[in-house]
Amino acid sequence: MDLEARLARIIREEAEKLIARFHEYHNRVHNETERNVRRLGDSAPKKQIHTPDYWSHDKKFNPFYVKKKYKSIARSIARRIENRTYSPNDPYIKSVPKSDGGIRKVSIYQIPDAAISKLFFNRLLEKNKHRFSSFSYAYRNDRNVHFAIQDVSVDLLRNERTFIAEFDFSDFFGSISHDFLRAQFSENGFFISPEEKFIINSFLKKRKVGIPQGTSISLFLANLTCWKFDQDLEREGVKFSRYADDTIVWSPDYPKICNSFGLINDFSKSAGVKINPTKSDGISLLTKDGLPSEIVSKTSMDFLGYSLSVDRVSIKDKSVKRIQKQISYILYRNLIQPLKQKSLAGQEIPANDRDTNFLSAMMEIRRYMYGGLSKKQMKDYLAGRTRRIYFKGVMSFYPLVDDVAQLTMLDGWLLSVIHRALGLRVSLLSGHGYSRWHSFPFNVSREELLKRCAKEVIRGKTLLEIPSFLLIQKALKKGLVEEGIERVMNPDSLNYDYS
Repeated sequence: MDLEARLARIIREEAEKLIARFHEYHNRVHNETERNVRRLGDSAPKKQIHTPDYWSHDKKFNPFYVKKKYKSIARSIARRIENRTYSPNDPYIKSVPKSDGGIRKVSIYQIPDAAISKLFFNRLLEKNKHRFSSFSYAYRNDRNVHFAIQDVSVDLLRNERTFIAEFDFSDFFGSISHDFLRAQFSENGFFISPEEKFIINSFLKKRKVGIPQGTSISLFLANLTCWKFDQDLEREGVKFSRYADDTIVWSPDYPKICNSFGLINDFSKSAGVKINPTKSDGISLLTKDGLPSEIVSKTSMDFLGYSLSVDRVSIKDKSVKRIQKQISYILYRNLIQPLKQKSLAGQEIPANDRDTNFLSAMMEIRRYMYGGLSKKQMKDYLAGRTRRIYFKGVMSFYPLVDDVAQLTMLDGWLLSVIHRALGLRVSLLSGHGYSRWHSFPFNVSREELLKRCAKEVIRGKTLLEIPSFLLIQKALKKGLVEEGIERVMNPDSLNYDYS
């Protein structure tokens, strides 16, 4: 297939992907608007469909336009690549707030330029991925975030005391030295054709330093930048895990971990990327709780959305809070917000031990946690009555979690927050003149609520059943053993924000 045909195909695919994403957003907003009308009546906000602001900057940001014109666009670009006059159009720079209060600048390229970047990224990766370290997990089709977590956790389990080096770079993508990067093209056995070098330089030529964050080809360049650093760590004899610029190094040998920190500093100076002192913990000792230590010690470390200890894998606290916040919002939106209105006209008031808003809340929480699965489906799977199920809920972004104590705590928290929300709901109902203290689900204790919801049958199903973090973890664990990480993890794991 010649270059023009390959470009036409990938430009069309990129446009169709974005169109499907927009349709999904449109349907989500429509469904949300209908739910708001049912909950809030006339006071529900009107449906608003927004298009990305950069669509108005140029038609080639608009996937509907690009899909119509993809053949002529591909023909023009192929000609410019062949005669070496191609240059990507200026990207739209989007400022994305970071969790530490800073700003990340993301480059959004026009669809044809993004497609070209993706095409050449795939070409470069396909013929060079064997050159990358097996401890480099990001931006590859043979590694992923969960492989990194598994490899780290299995190795930590072998020692009750392990020295670790944790560090973070400031603006890694935006700081890479072009001289250092280009030197890697020919020094380390990578296969990069003249055409591919031309495309890389086309994306770099308007920058004095750094690589654009937000385009596919930069993902290959980021791993290329770290290749020598990875090799130096391997030669030092330490274990490490690198996901883009997120890197941890560990060893039971203290001198080796000290030497590795020297390698980190050498790489920082050579590549032009600075170590962030406020987010780098330096060297510490990872040990079991209660064991003596001669230097600064800790019982866990955070890495890629997980919290890793020598004997367990947990969801890190920040991610736990994000999950709790989402569930709390679902409860507020369904049970509390509708009663904050001056009038309840048009709303369905709980009666005869039935509360449709409570039913909606439980079904939404279950979808969030289970991804459409039911307790019966998971029980059947665990008992061997079902051979395979598909995991898509939030817990499928954390399939390797085995911290039973943490999951048990989350189950207790979930039951408590539901019970408290119901208590507030019945008080608000009373304020509107509807006393429902005597009616289910408001007239049961916290412990009775769990049992009653599990038995309550609606339309022939136990739709009020309170989901369990521990149950989904057991099903995920079985899936891992029988089918492996890639068949169990959420298919959107590569796009999930684990930071």
